[in-house]
Amino acid sequence: MPLGPGSFAALHVLTMAAMGWHEYVGYVGSFLMFSTFWMKTMIPLRIAGITANLAMIVYAAMEGIYPILAVQILMLPLNLYRLMQMRALVLHVAEASAREFQPDALIPFMKKQRFADGHVLFRAGDTSDEMYMIRKGQVRLEELGATLDAGAVFGEIGLVSPTNKRTATAVCVGDTTLLRITRDDVTQLFFQNPEFGFFLIRLVTERLLGNIEDAGAAAQT
Repeated sequence: MPLGPGSFAALHVLTMAAMGWHEYVGYVGSFLMFSTFWMKTMIPLRIAGITANLAMIVYAAMEGIYPILAVQILMLPLNLYRLMQMRALVLHVAEASAREFQPDALIPFMKKQRFADGHVLFRAGDTSDEMYMIRKGQVRLEELGATLDAGAVFGEIGLVSPTNKRTATAVCVGDTTLLRITRDDVTQLFFQNPEFGFFLIRLVTERLLGNIEDAGAAAQT
């Protein structure tokens, strides 16, 4: 005799009632494990993974499914370790963003070079492959009408621009001593040193904002 809709509903209720609490835990663990495949941020993913591991450990132990139990026990400390790594990285980046990077820390990676008055370091449109720090003398950025003094860092915009081109012509004013660092070293430091990464971002942003303000002031005169 075929079963009606009411019979199917009653059967479903009886089946759910017959399930032990550990089976519910197993369903929850399975859902959490499945959800990790859709998560895009690492910390929530690891937390979901840890919760899934705990749920599946309880379920597999109660059901006597030892291969699943072994795998989940092995995965739990790995997920905990990765979570601690991510938390430490987030904390480190937050601290780095709050600290002030001292440009003198770049000196060990830089090479000294002396130039005479009027020497053109680079022209607008040239390929950018170095960043500079002024140790003595001055450097004038012709198109911008700006003169940089000792201690200033310049040449950074071309290193991070999509075209990798210089945006202004740099000319030495008086006898000038510069320290220079290559594009490859800048890239390496950017990824290895968060303080330098934030310093470079701020430097580029301040330079661009300054250029915009100068252009606006010039347009009003």
